[in-house]
Amino acid sequence: MAESGSAAVTDSLKYVNASAFQLTGKGYTDTLHKYQRLPDRLEAITRPAVWWLSKNCSGLAIRFRTNSTVIAAKWEVTGDVVMNHFAPSGIKGLDLYGLKNGKWRFVNSARPSGKTSTSVIIDHMTGEDMEYMLYLPLYDGLTNLEIGIETVATIQKPMIDSPRKDKPVVFYGTSITQGGCVSRAGMAYPNQLSRMLDRQIVNLGFSGNGQLDLEIAEVMADMDASCFVIDCLPNVTIKQMNEKYVRFLEIIRKKRPDVPILLVENILFPHMSFDQTVFSLLKEQNATLQLIYSGQKARGDRHLYYVKADKLIGNDSEATVDGIHLTDLGSFRMTQNLYPIIHKLIKYANLR
Repeated sequence: MAESGSAAVTDSLKYVNASAFQLTGKGYTDTLHKYQRLPDRLEAITRPAVWWLSKNCSGLAIRFRTNSTVIAAKWEVTGDVVMNHFAPSGIKGLDLYGLKNGKWRFVNSARPSGKTSTSVIIDHMTGEDMEYMLYLPLYDGLTNLEIGIETVATIQKPMIDSPRKDKPVVFYGTSITQGGCVSRAGMAYPNQLSRMLDRQIVNLGFSGNGQLDLEIAEVMADMDASCFVIDCLPNVTIKQMNEKYVRFLEIIRKKRPDVPILLVENILFPHMSFDQTVFSLLKEQNATLQLIYSGQKARGDRHLYYVKADKLIGNDSEATVDGIHLTDLGSFRMTQNLYPIIHKLIKYANLR
């Protein structure tokens, strides 16, 4: 409905640069660009693919408060990314949520039209002062973002600390962690968990490149996290797991000895029941992770936890778009299975 007459509506609005408002989901302040996910010092250290992907905005969101009856957006992405299995609204669109009765509720998405886009997200609201959260693109970066409101309306920084800024949950992983291939940004499983937990998340998912790079462990350990979630098995070989996984954990543990770390098995790709090579690889990866976990527990890591893959996305083979990357359904199932575990770990950590 918001698309009807949108050109006339957008022309009558005033636009405010989103950089004036709170950015949630960002783990580091020492970045050259506001919407990048890794600190500048890693540019000369980490692999080029990881650095490039760190400019994607997955997990980042703008928090603001307004009494406008209409909310619009103008934005420009860095790459204008297109994929044949991923909706543009998820890759480079925006996703608006409003805080109603203490819960974050989906308002509408801003669908992209190319490298630069203008979109009315919602219109005909009551004009009451409300808190909003605008999720940024999952698989593209931003060079500019402006929020449009009525000329007579006010827009200001949020008054409510939600999702809570302190002690974020830090996710490390792959394209699945980054959000591929949900229909819109709010459906990425870490973003869903952020709303359910009422806790800021930091998304360090790097499509195809969650390969246990040790410098990423170093910067993860810099964060005062409530929990670390490591979900990287789809991107690593058995050789990489044996060479790097324990060291990755040890780097985090050196700075964060008591913070819960949750190890996640590789989800069971639906086509593994047909492709025997995939079947064997997934079984070996998950068995290797189980050995790593057992070994670290035997060495005295009391705050290491483990989740098996057998129920993470269901067993009806309907949770992916391509046999690997999650649909909204798969992401929702992942969220439902991880929520009680992470909620318990955060609660336990806060009680210590």
